Parts: sequence; structure tokens; C-alpha cells
Amino acid sequence: MKNRVKNIFNAIEKRIDAIVLKNSTYPYVDGNFFYATGLETGIFEGSIAVLHPDGNMDLLISELEAESAKKADANLHVYTSKENRDNIFKKMSSPLKNIGVNFKAIVYSDFCKLKDMCPKSTFVDVSDGFTNVRLVKDDLEIQLIKQSCNIADAVMEKIPDLLFEEMHEYEIAAKIDYLMQKKGADRPAFDTISSFGKNTAEPHYSHGHTQLKKGDFALFDFGASFRRYNSDTTRTFVFGKASQRQKEMYKTVLEAQKIGFDIIRSGVKACDVHNAVSSYIDTTQFKGRFIHSTGHSLGMAVHDGPGFSSDSDIVLKENMVLTVEPGVYISGLGGVRIEDDILVKKEGIELLTISPRELIEI
Repeated sequence: MKNRVKNIFNAIEKRIDAIVLKNSTYPYVDGNFFYATGLETGIFEGSIAVLHPDGNMDLLISELEAESAKKADANLHVYTSKENRDNIFKKMSSPLKNIGVNFKAIVYSDFCKLKDMCPKSTFVDVSDGFTNVRLVKDDLEIQLIKQSCNIADAVMEKIPDLLFEEMHEYEIAAKIDYLMQKKGADRPAFDTISSFGKNTAEPHYSHGHTQLKKGDFALFDFGASFRRYNSDTTRTFVFGKASQRQKEMYKTVLEAQKIGFDIIRSGVKACDVHNAVSSYIDTTQFKGRFIHSTGHSLGMAVHDGPGFSSDSDIVLKENMVLTVEPGVYISGLGGVRIEDDILVKKEGIELLTISPRELIEI
């Protein structure tokens, strides 16, 4: 993990003596703590990681997490109480003049405590440094994301055989989550979306008591978390025979996704990808029905930084991992979304999720 730590410092414009990552209680635990340490198990509430420019790090962890922390390449300081932890940190941080802090993740009370313990230090926001470094994945990250995608694909393949008339949305959501863990996932990457009928017109719908009927769209958006790395994929089926309107919606979304795939490569502006996808949909009868961004970065977090949106200022680089997920939504009828995870290459993309994208009638 030393190279990761060095890369973080290289991505920060201001000179700093160390970076301090302070975890609060779950869920206010900084994902960058795990990115820097490489730790895959444990919660590490209250723990502190002190990162140094040479790639070394000190970890202040409780006795509860001591065994898990041994897996990190770090100097371990096991504390027995919060007072003990604070005394260790005060001694460690006393020489530091400029301390980097991830302002996007630290809770306000912890930041105030840091300032009290380091009255002579200046605190610098280094959150953008973490974001920029994490956008480009290393070989290990890509390997873990691919495994996560394989799990999601294997589950998506099973869905048509699991659906039956009058089943509830929550039933299939539970089966999806079960199958992901059965196939090796640590947990679902996020709250699984399984929506039927008109509920598919809500992009961030989860699942409820609606029952499946003939002629319904059935949309499934889910991902697996594998050793802290995530996948995120969506497919939309029609339960029964698709109407002409449904076929037109699906064809439009599928073509929009292909347009995005064709544009993506190293050196392209992320906003240009979204604008091309959105512009195409607006040339069809579904103008104005694409109501979200074309995709987002993916990794240790499901939304792991900027993505394909009209206001994105990032330029794509090799080994970025993002989703491509255009959609069309019509209130009262339903929606279609097709989402895949891609790896940016020099001259194009590598598809990480490979479930069939053509319309499937069940």
C-alpha cells in the first residue's frame, strides 16, 4: 500500500507533513482509511491513520481491532481507551506543522478535537487528492472489481427463471441478495432495486409490495461488494409480450448506451460522453425523458468520484472504471435502464459486465 500513499501525496498541490484520517462511529467511517491501509475486514470505529509522504503509516487502533489490523503494512499503536489514544496521537502529531485532512468524510466533532490536540498545526483539505487518485485503479483494484462484476452477471442470468406472476418486488430483491452472497459477495453493494410496472419510472426506487403482472417492465439494479470493491449493473425485462411502446423505449436506451461505448477512450472528456448520449435520446420521441447522468465512477464506493455528466470536468484515463447507464422514464408507464461497468482503455473500453443487453421477454 506504500505506493498508494505516495500517490495520494503526489496528487496534493500543497505541501503537507502528514495526512490524518479519523474515523467516527459507523457509518461515519472514512473509506479512504481502507483504501490507504488495504484492510478488508473490520470496522475500525474511532481509529486513526497517519499517512507519511514516504509511504509509511501509523495506525492507532483499539484492542477490539488489533488482530484485524495486523494485516496492514503499518506501525500499529494499540490503545486501551480514548484517553490513551489521544495521548499517543498528541505525541505523534506534535512535530507536524501542516496536516492534511479529508474534509469530505471527517465529522465536525472529530475535526474540532483534532484542532484541540494540535493547536500549532495548520489543517489542509486533501479530499480532492483522494478523489483524483482513486479514479484510476491499480491492478489489484481492477482484479477485485472484475470479480464483483462476475458475481453480478451470474445473478442477473438467473433472474428470468425466478420471476412469476404476482410475486412481490421484495421477494425477488431478497433472492438477488441471497444469490450474490451465495456466489461469493461479502454483501450487496447497495440497497437492491427491483421494480415492477410503473415503479420502474423511478430511477432510485428500491423495492416494495407491488406484484408482477403480465406486460410489466421489470427492472433490476444491483451490485456485489467483494473485498470492499463494488459492481453496479441494471437490466430491464418485460414480463410477457412487450408492447410497441415498450420496444421503442428499449431500443432507444440500448442505442444510447452503444453511442456511449463507442465514444469512451482515454483522453475523452467525460462531459462529452454524457452530452452525446443525452443528445441522441433528445432526437427521439423520448426527448426530456433521460433525467440523470450517463454514469459514475465505480470502485471502493459505488459512486467513487465524478462520472459522465454535463458538468463533469474530468478527462478519461486508462484504468478508470465507470458505469454507463442511460435510461428513459415515463410516469405511469414505466422506465428502461441498461447499465454496465466498463474499464477505460487507451483505444476504447473493456466491458466488465457482460449480461445480454438485448430485450428479453419473459
